[in-house]
Order: sequence, then C-alpha cells, then structure tokens
Amino acid sequence: MKKFEEMMENNDEFYFDTEELEDIIVYYLELGDFNYADTAVNYGLKLHPNSLDIKIKKLEILLEWEEYNTAKELINELKGSSMENTDFLVCYAKYYSNLGNPRKSIDICKKALELNEEENFLHNFIADEYVNLGDPFNALKHYKDALKEDPTDEYSLENCMVCFADLNKSEEAIAFLNEYLDEFAYSELAWFEYGQYYFNRKNYEEAIKGYDYLLAINSSSVGVYANKAACYEALGQYKKAIEVYEEMLELEYTKAFTFYKIGLCHKALKQSIVALNFFQKSLREDPQFYLAMMEQSYLYEEMGGMTEALHFAKEATHLNDSNLDYQKRLAFLFIDAGKFEESLSCLKKLVDAEPTRFYNWYAYSEVLMLLGEYEEAVTLLNRAVKEHHRAELYYQLSNCYFNLKEQEKGKETLLQAVDLDPSLISDMQKKYPFIKDEVKKAKAKVRKKN
Repeated sequence: MKKFEEMMENNDEFYFDTEELEDIIVYYLELGDFNYADTAVNYGLKLHPNSLDIKIKKLEILLEWEEYNTAKELINELKGSSMENTDFLVCYAKYYSNLGNPRKSIDICKKALELNEEENFLHNFIADEYVNLGDPFNALKHYKDALKEDPTDEYSLENCMVCFADLNKSEEAIAFLNEYLDEFAYSELAWFEYGQYYFNRKNYEEAIKGYDYLLAINSSSVGVYANKAACYEALGQYKKAIEVYEEMLELEYTKAFTFYKIGLCHKALKQSIVALNFFQKSLREDPQFYLAMMEQSYLYEEMGGMTEALHFAKEATHLNDSNLDYQKRLAFLFIDAGKFEESLSCLKKLVDAEPTRFYNWYAYSEVLMLLGEYEEAVTLLNRAVKEHHRAELYYQLSNCYFNLKEQEKGKETLLQAVDLDPSLISDMQKKYPFIKDEVKKAKAKVRKKN
C-alpha cells in the first residue's frame, strides 16, 4: 500500500503482480474509497489488461457508482469466461438486485452456491432478496443455512428472529433460540434476542433472566441495563429499576437520559422532591433535554408552582415545537396564568395540525372572545363549523355576532344552535350574557318549527 501510494504521489510507475493489485483494490473498497480503488483498477488493467480478477473489481466499482449501462457491457464481456468465478457471480447478482429484479439475482446466487465458496455470504444474499420479495418463509430457510455455515454470524441470527416474527411463529422462534443457546451459550446477541422475545410478550421476569445472562457475559453492555430496568418498571418494581439505572450510570458518558429515567421512577414512587432533583441533574448534563424540562413542569404544577410549571413548559415546547401534546399543555398553562395572547400561537398550531379535533377550535375561539377579538373569532368559527356541525360552535358564533352588533346574523346563528342542542342553553347563557335575551325567542321559533 505504501509503495502504491508513494508511486501515485510521485507520478512514478512501479510493477505490481495481479495478486498485489487485488489486495490494493480490496483495501480501498473496504475503506469505501472508490476513487482510489478505481485508480488502482485502471493501473492494474494497464499492467495486466487481460486479468479477469481486476476486471471483476472494476465491475464492483461500477455497481457502487450505479453506472449500470457500463456495468452491463462489462458483464457481457466477462460472462463467457467467468461463470465459474464466485466474485463475478456475486457482482452479476448484485446488478439484478440493484435493478429491482430479485428473482434473477436469486437464480445467479444459487449457481454461485454450486461452487462451494462464500456459502454464508451467498445464503444471506439470497435471504435478503426473498425479504425484498416479501417472502419471509424462504428468507428464513436461507438465513438458517447462512448460520449453519457461520454459527457466529449475528446478521443471520438477528434476521432469523425477524422472519419468525413476520411469520407469527413465536413458539418456533423461542425453540430455535433455545436450541441455538444450548450450543452457543456465550452468544450475547442470542441472549439479547431471548430477552427481547419475552419483553415483547410482557413476560418481564423471563426477559430479566435473559438480560442477566447477557450481563454475566458482558457487564459493560449499557443498553441491556436500560432494558432490564424497563422490565422492573413494567412490573412496578421501581426501587429495583433505580438500582439498575444506578449501575448503568457508572458505565455511561452521557447520563442525561438515565437521570431522567431515575427521576420518573421516583415520581412513580410519589417522591416528588427526589424526582425533581434527578430531572435537574438530567438538565445539568444536557441543558436542552426537553423531556426532563416537561417533567419538571408537571411536578411544579402538582406542587402548586404554576410560574415554574409554565417556565419549563415554555422551554420544553420551544425545543420540541412539533409536539402537539406540548403545545396543548403550554396553551393550558398560558390560559391558567391569564396570558391569553401568548396562548394563541399554541392554539393556532393545534387547529392547523388537528382540524378534526373539535376542542382545538372551541378553545381557540373562546380565547379570541376573551380578548375581544370577535371578528377574528367569526372567521375562525366559520371555518370550524365546516369541520364540526356542533351546537357549541354556533352558540359561540352567535355571541360574536351580537358583540359585533350584527343582530340578524346573531339571531339566525343562535336559532341553529338551539335547534342542534337546546340542553346547552343554560350553560351558554351564563357564559355569553349577550345571547340571554334572545334565547327565549329562539326557543319559541324552534318549538314552532318542530
């Protein structure tokens, strides 16, 4: 490699045999440096213009660059002499796979299997193509065959479990996994899959056993501690969950999420002050961790600290603006604090994002009326009644018209409201005094109509 790179830098020309050139090309391909690999291929073909192996490497680069027309020409050139070459057949199969023809790709891979080389790779390749065809049954067969060729292949093992899940064969999946663990008891992935299998079926005690075996093999596997703690949380055993999270803290570089999870456990144990302390620790680790901010907002609200609750809700929502639950909470806290104008931007986002939710419109128009923005409320409510033919909206709309001194429109809209739901009259009269005098007339007209 050093010799080749010095040659390129100094614009020299040295001799390399085909095996050396193949090593050089493979080195760059594995690095993902296709430009340098191509340079090595072209230099190799200059020295050895008839080398099939170097031409096959050229084909591999063309496929990486998606130059399919040139690749097809080279395939046609090589086909006559290279159908017994596994590397060529893999490229040939990859060509059809990339063009969206998995069946042709599978046929070529099966020919390559007859050469008894790279069986693990080829079975995985075939299985992947069956996945592309939506055929998990045949994919599973070949992932299993790949695993037979290399029992340590985690890719094959993981995909076997995916196929079992796709086929809804849970009993076969756990039997397969147990059989595998009988032979390879120190497989971290197998124990992880064992834990996940039972976790997904809410058998948390058995899942914990799987995670414990894994941690016995590799005690530094941070993600497994998180899964084990989640099992204890699901079982309501929050103190044990905290113990696991505390073990996890010793291994982590970034602790914000773990402090947050410990805080949630203390919150579940009704230990609000301790929970608050851990949410604050989480924010010291990551000042922009909005989950911890919002949890602080909830806790301050529970403890009657509405100013702090609003502050942390504002900060969290600012960092996660697209979260509609956050927008709803912030709107509520603004309204509770009497900051009606500030709530409008949240309410507008809710109406735009969830027009099918009636209460988004209802709350938005209510706040506009509290601010005396009756014209804007009318515009909003005329949009709202197209989405929701609800009496509440017509009561609101009639109130707006009466406030704008548009008596006829007010009466007409009130009539629609009473017709839709007369049981709301008492509540609406208390809320909107302007409609009080008109309600009797509207009720009489509705009775007459009926």
